[in-house]
Amino acid sequence: MKKLRNLFLMGLLFVGLTFNQACNKTDSAINNDRETIETTDEALTESIFDEVQEISDQAWERGTTGLKSTSEDGSRLGDCVTITIDTISFPRVMTIDFGEVNCLCDDGKYRRGQIIVTFTGRFRRPGAVITHTFQNFYVNDNHVQGTKIKTNLGFNPDGFMQFRNEENGSITMISNGNIISWSSVKTRTWIEGFQTPRWMDDVYLIEGNSAVSSTNGRSVSRLITSPLRRELSCRHFVSGTVQITPAEAPQRILDYGDGTCDNIATVTIGDRIITITLP
Repeated sequence: MKKLRNLFLMGLLFVGLTFNQACNKTDSAINNDRETIETTDEALTESIFDEVQEISDQAWERGTTGLKSTSEDGSRLGDCVTITIDTISFPRVMTIDFGEVNCLCDDGKYRRGQIIVTFTGRFRRPGAVITHTFQNFYVNDNHVQGTKIKTNLGFNPDGFMQFRNEENGSITMISNGNIISWSSVKTRTWIEGFQTPRWMDDVYLIEGNSAVSSTNGRSVSRLITSPLRRELSCRHFVSGTVQITPAEAPQRILDYGDGTCDNIATVTIGDRIITITLP
């Protein structure tokens, strides 16, 4: 009888351990999924605000020269975009209108609404300030609001032109209704392509920091620890790292890779490495 009782207790212990391991694996999977989704959403927010500058540059080129780039050139515009520029005097206003319904752009993203850009001077002139605002603007049905202000800082000691970018805004995610609030100050250094009139050979190094909060209660600070390399011929950052510090979770590192143009990045949390696909 005692032997049967011991066997019964051992069986309960085995079931308990198995159940606990299963729960731990499930919890780990859920945490990985949550961390992946949240980090991906934040990377999407950073990318959307960053690509506004590229859209502005491309629209200015098309509106002032008539040159039309293609998807092979890295264009983010499309045939459904209307560009209107006040060319009389500064400050000049450029309206980039994607229409009231989704416009399939050359980069494969759907956009609608308007980006309104105000120039106090030509963007290559030191001291010029370029302000971007949005009117009913959506990217893949994610609602973008706020402002982006770009100030030409002139040339740095190495002879490269630099810009200061200040971004304050929010994005309402279509996937879950989460509203991500974004505040960022960055320096954008133009290291390649300055001598040519086309933007597709331009390369920038981006440094700075940002603060992120969302309606799901997440609060995060982000610090670029290795400059993000933006090659305008590529859809995504090709290299660079961001240190992400959530208020109530372990610190993690977002790594955009070794310079290859792709949509893959990794998130390192402690000894775990999670691969994410950039939207």
